[in-house]
Amino acid sequence: MTSFTDSVALKSAVELRIADIIDRFGQPISLSKIVENIEDAPTPDIDLLHRIMRVLIRRKIFSAVQSENGETLYGLTRASKWILRDTKMTLAPMLLLENHPLHLNPTHYVSEIIREGTQNGTAFFKCHGHEQFDMTGLNPDYNRLFNDGMVCTARIVSKAVISGYKDGFNQIHSLVDVGGGIGGSLSEIVRAYPHINGINFDLSHVVSTAPKYDGITHVGGDMFVSIPNADAVYMKWILHDWSDQHCIKILKNCRKAIPEKSGKVIIVDHVLQPEGNGLFDDTGFAFDMMLLAHNAGGKERTEENWKWLFEQTGFPRYNIIKINALPSIIEAFPI
Repeated sequence: MTSFTDSVALKSAVELRIADIIDRFGQPISLSKIVENIEDAPTPDIDLLHRIMRVLIRRKIFSAVQSENGETLYGLTRASKWILRDTKMTLAPMLLLENHPLHLNPTHYVSEIIREGTQNGTAFFKCHGHEQFDMTGLNPDYNRLFNDGMVCTARIVSKAVISGYKDGFNQIHSLVDVGGGIGGSLSEIVRAYPHINGINFDLSHVVSTAPKYDGITHVGGDMFVSIPNADAVYMKWILHDWSDQHCIKILKNCRKAIPEKSGKVIIVDHVLQPEGNGLFDDTGFAFDMMLLAHNAGGKERTEENWKWLFEQTGFPRYNIIKINALPSIIEAFPI
């Protein structure tokens, strides 16, 4: 009932850059020292910050030790590194995205769409008057917030993919990342496998803001119409955003884009375990709840759900590879 308060405390710490302040000193520091270094804080309230830190210490986001003079000193933990704002492996942008009012407010409409169905729009639409992916094209600030969140998770998941997929990319000479955003995932793959010619494929307004990467061509288009040809198709956290019928259209276009005998589709997405008690299983259900509010038909899928999609779209063979991240690698083959 009150789990949201943890997110409130964590978001506050990220916005105030508490972890970064402690990190700059290289050692645990006092609350007064933290307050002194908060930017744009003309009249900071140290008592309110103490209450936030008290929660985050219980959640092991920060540590607290007593100095010789009895003063409490606040330090970093293993979890703190994920909310450092200026590091490559930060989750701070994703945390700010998931806790932004644009993302949270649609959850108040979930019971309404359960009563009425989604034929008149998702909870996101009922809240904002636009569907989520339309909003990214209409609201530049939201588009930037969304892309930043996707890029930071792309770095982390791509590292797990590259480590866990081992030789999976070796025989691929051209790889199209469908729904690749501004190229975060693909850039990590091409950096690790420089022989790959990467095609970053997304909506035109998305790729128009993408930076240049060596070995990558940005292409604007619509995955429901056609997908650029390549040896293999890569999709990270794309299909879970869409209904089964939408996914069938996407996968059929993937089938057309790859070679008949040697092609494959590489899907990086969650495989929901209804009875699972693994490290990421609860998070999978949390993502499913967010998709319920944000997307028309979007959902996390069980292995049976994935198998059914492949059967409908001309992929008689598939393989699931677990990696050290929330999603798994799901390979789908046309023969």
